[in-house]
Amino acid sequence: MNAPATTDLPVVVIGAGPIGLAAAAHLVDRDIEPLVLEAGATAGAAVRGWAHVRLFSTWGEVVDRAAEKLLAPTGWTHPDPASYPSGGDWAEQYLQPLAHALGERVRLDSRVTGVSRAGRDRIVDANRDQQPFVVRIARADGREEQILARAVIDASGTWATPGPAGACGLPALGEGAAADRITYRVPDIGDPAVRARYAGRRTAVIGSGASAFTALVHLAALAGSGGNGEGTKGVWVVRRGISGSTFGGGSADQLPARGALGLVAKAAVDEGHADAVTGFRTEAIERDTDGRLVLVAEDGRRLDAVDEVIVLTGLRPDLGFLGELRLRLDERLQAPAGLAPLIDPNQHSCGTVYPHGHRELSHPEQGIHLVGMKSYGRAPTFLAMTGYEQVRSVAAALAGDLEAADRVELALPETGVCGGAGLFDTPAPSAAALAVTDVSAPASGCCGS
Repeated sequence: MNAPATTDLPVVVIGAGPIGLAAAAHLVDRDIEPLVLEAGATAGAAVRGWAHVRLFSTWGEVVDRAAEKLLAPTGWTHPDPASYPSGGDWAEQYLQPLAHALGERVRLDSRVTGVSRAGRDRIVDANRDQQPFVVRIARADGREEQILARAVIDASGTWATPGPAGACGLPALGEGAAADRITYRVPDIGDPAVRARYAGRRTAVIGSGASAFTALVHLAALAGSGGNGEGTKGVWVVRRGISGSTFGGGSADQLPARGALGLVAKAAVDEGHADAVTGFRTEAIERDTDGRLVLVAEDGRRLDAVDEVIVLTGLRPDLGFLGELRLRLDERLQAPAGLAPLIDPNQHSCGTVYPHGHRELSHPEQGIHLVGMKSYGRAPTFLAMTGYEQVRSVAAALAGDLEAADRVELALPETGVCGGAGLFDTPAPSAAALAVTDVSAPASGCCGS
């Protein structure tokens, strides 16, 4: 292939979410031309999938500085920095205007199906780093095309690949057959159709992170709303025991809404709106004679039948379209090997993850960077401000400004519900140890904020 000089080509950014659009803004600020490819029909398509969920972080913490600079000439007004946006607010009031400001640099309905080097498969060494990247795209109308790029920033996230119910990492036996009664998202109880699905019914919530807390709180609110919400019951299925840190940092959390979420979820359990089942590692999902679902553990335990199951066991990266590139990924987290020790959930919470940039995100294949949620692989501790620091550093490195790329410009809040996992078989403490006195703060949030 007679390819043009790579410096004449754009940097392709995969994903028009918060981190992808921020990456584009930083590239523009560095006089580097970006091309953002978004699989969805709108900017922030994944964020819109949890539009009803409120972020832990305030508006002051989820607007990127380079993006704000790009938005300023358009007359955009920064929302109240001290208020908490929902996912829908974030998408409509920030991501969509930012995509409009970037104009034709953002292409929608463009799903990336493969990335490689021009004329070089994964095996070939000769002049590899001198070849541009080839980015294959599938359009919504079925057409295929390809684009050449000088570098690729993959900010495609992990929203499309949720974890399964099975404790071994594989779908539980029967999970596919029970798909009509399983969801992998926090339900929007404000939607009448969704409300009717859960009202007055028994629902298992599998997971122990912020999303599971949010689902429990929503079910508890439905149970306490009267009318057809009466009789709504949650069954919180936890793979390990409940310890003192299970519900997060509480009033000590430097992200107050995140700490409050744990307190309100704890109250939902304490007040009987949800029963906690600990040490339960799901192996199978069966149907009883009434068509309800029965969860079966690896140790043979069987739960009483439930009407619905909400699986919130984390997210994982889709690495399939990067198969022709030479990536160095951690064997556990599927995150860049240089970053993995900093984000290992067995050791770190959101606040103990050190700010990092292009060096920790590097791979043997020069010019490819996984950023945002995608860079964290299976780790659940990501915050938007971390992603903004990542892309600031990456853009500076691509511009050749290594001094700026290596500089740390971020301080993270400490503690929280996305903290370390602790011992795998930590026993549950007594009920008295779980007493809670203050549940008055906001009841929802998202660790992806």
